[in-house]
Amino acid sequence: MTIIVDATSTLVRSAGVKNYVWHWLRHLRRQADENTAIRAFPFLDEPGSLDHENSALSRSATILRFALIKSMNETGFPPLDWMIRGADIFHATNLLRRAPRRAKLTATIHDLTCWLMPEVHTPGNVKADREFADRILRRADRLIAVSENTRQDAIRVLGIAADRIQTIYSGIAESYYDAVPARRARPYALYVGTIEPRKNLNTLLDAWALLKPSLRGEFDLLIAGPRGWGSDQTLPRIQKEAAYLGYVPEDDLPGLTAGATLFIYPSLYEGFGFPVAQAMAAGAPVVTSNNSCLPEVTGDAAILIDPKSASEIASALTRLFESESLRMELGARGRKRAELYRWEKCATESLHFFRSVCGSV
Repeated sequence: MTIIVDATSTLVRSAGVKNYVWHWLRHLRRQADENTAIRAFPFLDEPGSLDHENSALSRSATILRFALIKSMNETGFPPLDWMIRGADIFHATNLLRRAPRRAKLTATIHDLTCWLMPEVHTPGNVKADREFADRILRRADRLIAVSENTRQDAIRVLGIAADRIQTIYSGIAESYYDAVPARRARPYALYVGTIEPRKNLNTLLDAWALLKPSLRGEFDLLIAGPRGWGSDQTLPRIQKEAAYLGYVPEDDLPGLTAGATLFIYPSLYEGFGFPVAQAMAAGAPVVTSNNSCLPEVTGDAAILIDPKSASEIASALTRLFESESLRMELGARGRKRAELYRWEKCATESLHFFRSVCGSV
């Protein structure tokens, strides 16, 4: 069995999807048997280091591959079937708009925010995701959803038959499970993620302002993440009211996360929620939203809040800041819950999924 995974997301500035593809490919290859070949498209057999801000390849190599993708999307030349000849399965991601005719087609559904909350996306993103759904998701032989909530959204919103979608949880990098806490001058609450409207950082800052002055005097609010669309409206306030770290390299995130007094993530919607799962693996007590997949992913290992209520967020932060025992309890529960999200487990289930697509199980 030969599986070709579209890894073009490793060539763009991206967070969750890039993280998924980069780790997933490596673990699929580690766990594939002698009868299974895992290849990366287009001509990405070893997609370099994980850097969310930059391409995994050189500038010239990246430009050549995007010229190829653009030509394929717009004209169909060169033919995808010729480029993936010998493949039993082609696993698409959302930059390619052509479906193979000879190989089986699969894809991963990461979230449905462009349908459920189009106002927190650019018009270009909404158009691209809907085109991907029409050309790839609705035509695929089988699909993977990164959470059961995302699977149910796809069934309800896209009208895809339930038996065509399987839930396989994403994984967490091993470095989070044994992370050594970073040292900083003052204890801190931490947010990690792109600065964009969906992450709801204005409400977090409103909540932070509601804390007792003594708590704000004792703890810092650290916000780590690259600028996204719409960040010009939020970033000046972040820089004034919190400590903004900007983009933090992947190798530095586990220690920063493990060192947090608490992890706060008041997102308006997530498909899986990598930062929350990573925080649990690192032992940081979590406060996060009571929406989308987040209750499913955290189980009993987080304080869940209404992300639109600054007072509710402030109350949860206060509870954790003032109770070391609660922080220890949630941290321990988080570590246990995070065992569900090992990349080895994700790869094993994914390989079984691919074999079932090929009819070999």
